[in-house]
Amino acid sequence: MVILPGFPTSAMFTFHDMIVPVLRRMAGLPPRSDAKVSATVPVRIASELGRTEFVMVSLVEGRGGLIAYPSGKGSGAITSFAQADGFLRIDALADQMPAGTEAEVTLFTPHVRVPDLVIVGSHCTGLDLVTAQLAHAGLTVRSIAVGSLGGLAAAKRGECDLAPIHLFDDRSETYNTPYLVEGLELVPGWRRMQGIVFRKGDKRFEGLSAKDAVAAALTDPACIMVNRNQGAGTRILIDRLLGGARPEGYWNQPRSHNAVAAAVAQQRADWGMTIAPVAHAVGLGFIPLAEEHYDFALVTARKQRPAVQAFLDALGSGEARTALERAGFRPA
Repeated sequence: MVILPGFPTSAMFTFHDMIVPVLRRMAGLPPRSDAKVSATVPVRIASELGRTEFVMVSLVEGRGGLIAYPSGKGSGAITSFAQADGFLRIDALADQMPAGTEAEVTLFTPHVRVPDLVIVGSHCTGLDLVTAQLAHAGLTVRSIAVGSLGGLAAAKRGECDLAPIHLFDDRSETYNTPYLVEGLELVPGWRRMQGIVFRKGDKRFEGLSAKDAVAAALTDPACIMVNRNQGAGTRILIDRLLGGARPEGYWNQPRSHNAVAAAVAQQRADWGMTIAPVAHAVGLGFIPLAEEHYDFALVTARKQRPAVQAFLDALGSGEARTALERAGFRPA
């Protein structure tokens, strides 16, 4: 009898690393031969010292070869597992894998799956409403949430077709355009409301403005926040509101708006920042802070690719605009 951990991805890696070798020896079979590729890790991956860690990754084509983006951590991250191409291993004696590391990736399938369209940048639930048309047309889309700044960096390195961004420039008081460089052009997306999310009935937040709600939370040591990942435009807004404070929960940094809302709804945190459609979808209280521009930095050299043109057509279609409006977004 073999007893595996309860979390899906933890069970998978335990079976792969420990059980499969034993079963193959018992059956008189040679060691399993996994398909492996070499890829560059573009971001630093933190790891727990003293424990071998398996990190799921999504592969994209870069200028110099394959790029491996970590697609999620945690033994219960089944969605990330479903979207990953393979995994890499961080040795127990290492507390990180530095950005730029050339790593060996073990594939889940015999061959690398190259998507038709690669989107790297800020997360938004509205993006699924647009890319659904591409899926119906038989095109594969790889969307990797690394935040606005991470998406811009990926676009500059030629690792994606489009980078969703929502970055406000204090000097010009405009969104996104000031952050573009040569080789990138802006494609207008939609407007969305960012704000503070909390469980309805929590008197620490009810009836307050966003700034006052955060100030009240900071005075209560028992009030736990959930943050966003570094490089996210939402993280920039949060840090401005906190003004240098680091309350309990600050280092809990999920990559998506859905994860923030889930943490609050499941009482793992008391407040965080997310977009209005996500907050309303799960029945949470919401305090508006700012309407922001969610646009796309397009890599000009990739503009004529069929999948990019399909995305641009879908973005401008009446079907997508109607779906976005119905979900609570305001198309540009």
